[in-house]
Amino acid sequence: MDAQERQSRILDLARAQGQVDVVSLGQGLGAAAETIRRDLRVLVDRGVLRRVHGGAVAVETAGFESDAGYRATAHVGEKRRIASAAAAMLQGAETVFLDEGFTPRLIAEELASEARLTVVTASLPAAQALSRSPGVTVLLLGGRMRGRTLATVDHWALRMLGELQIDVAFLGANGISREHGLTTPDPAVAAVKQEAVRQSRRRILVGTHTKFGVTSFCRFATVPDFEAIVTDGAFSAHEAQRYEALGPRVHRV
Repeated sequence: MDAQERQSRILDLARAQGQVDVVSLGQGLGAAAETIRRDLRVLVDRGVLRRVHGGAVAVETAGFESDAGYRATAHVGEKRRIASAAAAMLQGAETVFLDEGFTPRLIAEELASEARLTVVTASLPAAQALSRSPGVTVLLLGGRMRGRTLATVDHWALRMLGELQIDVAFLGANGISREHGLTTPDPAVAAVKQEAVRQSRRRILVGTHTKFGVTSFCRFATVPDFEAIVTDGAFSAHEAQRYEALGPRVHRV
């Protein structure tokens, strides 16, 4: 197996599993650990993998996006803490936008006990999490449903969202970068997120530390657009200060 074929196999495995490690790759591909590390460096330089301790994770690009199933199994504890902290930031808001993704769905679960709230969302899982909440009115945006994320996009969703004024939006991103802002692989998803940013008075960004320093295909907002960023404790205090210098308060939970 030559280097190009081996690197292609590594990328396929990373995208299928979400994360790969040097030891398992070496055993599976019959290559030395240093050879695998060299392959990972090549793939990181291409922007398709990101190094983590002991291995690498797949970067979401215009041609690859993780599905709802994987998102529901990765960093679940961190996402629950983020959701709880974010939900505590309502500060009297009566209308809320919930983005697609697993963390916003967890925020929906946190908001289910609210006495009086209107939630606008493109996410079917978030709407379902709130469906039995007597105090919550759910407005589900229409449009084409994306199977990977179970959320709606396109002009029906944009038209409905464009007619609303929302108190606070909880948004996620596939990539968060000080230089390139908030990004996501799909232009249709980016358009919905961008409209939510535009129509919301307050905006709170939620995401695990793994999203930072990553850039995907389509930018939908910049870091200063947000009043707060809620992430987990693995995000370094030093990096948090660098993001706070751009405007938002960073909460590490």
